[in-house]
Amino acid sequence: MISEFFVAVAIGAVFLTYANGANDNFKGVATLYGSGVLSYRAALIGATVATWLGSVAALVVADQLVRSFSGKGLVDPAYLAEGAFPVAVATGAALTVLLATRLGLPISTTHALIGALVGAGLSTGSLQAEHLGTAFALPLAISPLLAATLAAILYTGGRIVRRHWGLEPDDCLCLEPAAAPVPLPVDVSGGGSVGAARVGAAARATALPAALPALRFGNEDSCRVSVLNLPGVSAVDGVGILHCLSGLLVSFARGLNDTPKIAGVLLIGTSLATGTQQWLIVAIASIMALGGLLSARRVAQVMSEEITELDEGRGLAANLVTSFLVLGASKFGVPVSTTHVSCGALFGIGASSGGGHIRTILKILGAWIITLPIGASIAAIVYHLTQTIAKI
Repeated sequence: MISEFFVAVAIGAVFLTYANGANDNFKGVATLYGSGVLSYRAALIGATVATWLGSVAALVVADQLVRSFSGKGLVDPAYLAEGAFPVAVATGAALTVLLATRLGLPISTTHALIGALVGAGLSTGSLQAEHLGTAFALPLAISPLLAATLAAILYTGGRIVRRHWGLEPDDCLCLEPAAAPVPLPVDVSGGGSVGAARVGAAARATALPAALPALRFGNEDSCRVSVLNLPGVSAVDGVGILHCLSGLLVSFARGLNDTPKIAGVLLIGTSLATGTQQWLIVAIASIMALGGLLSARRVAQVMSEEITELDEGRGLAANLVTSFLVLGASKFGVPVSTTHVSCGALFGIGASSGGGHIRTILKILGAWIITLPIGASIAAIVYHLTQTIAKI
């Protein structure tokens, strides 16, 4: 019966992974699309590739997250080997995320998984609730508030610096052409021929070190072409480049943070060889990418256009905060939600810039509040159904 249970868990995990890709894939590049830096297609492809690479990188740095979401320390180990528990967790989380994706609501797969773990754990009667507070609830509660605060501070600080230095969008940093070497004067009053003096002067001029190009500030017109035939970097271009890189970094961080959580569900109550676990991570990464490519548009629209007004500076600030927090959490095995962090950063940008859409923000917050109870309820129902079927 264990093999049938594992097949059921695997099917549930496939749906969960696909739903995760559909709901979460675009969150790293939402600011790029929303601010007009990239088209939807370009942003989607970039996010998918970066997420896949982050998922594969989870093989190296995310062991603690795998353990956190395998149920160990949360319920009695005897129930983990039952089969009904992982089936309930995978199904509860998958249906919750699929429903939210269908409605275009950016919810947290992490939150849905925790809800499913709680629901299945309560059904076993062995849930260790004290483990939930420090290991799960506290990071999930603090991370969006921290993201909102840091994003607001970073964006406001950037505006202060720009105004203090008088920076404008067409300001440019470029290379100033190097000055040509100037020959030293030659004294030919002494002995020797004039020809010999000319040869000596040429030799001394050639021996002078060549001057190096220097950085200077100007505007786009004055910095159009440098001494090396390279264009100068305008303030707009520089922010745009950093914005693109930050968006890809967020997508990488999301793959790194989410993949081991789903792997943890598949490893509940099982003991797979290391090589099999590695292939499992690669499979999760690939299914997640497929979900993002095929089903991300509705959530992408909400994240990019309906939370707050975006430009390149606002998007850059939000992405820098998101990538910093999610990468740090992944490194230390802290189960934060990429959704909560990325949306929290956008909430902070909206509050500090005055461009936030309060109706959409409240709708997203409401979805977050009901994610855990919905995941828990579905998981509890599936657990009891599975137990009943197993006894027939």
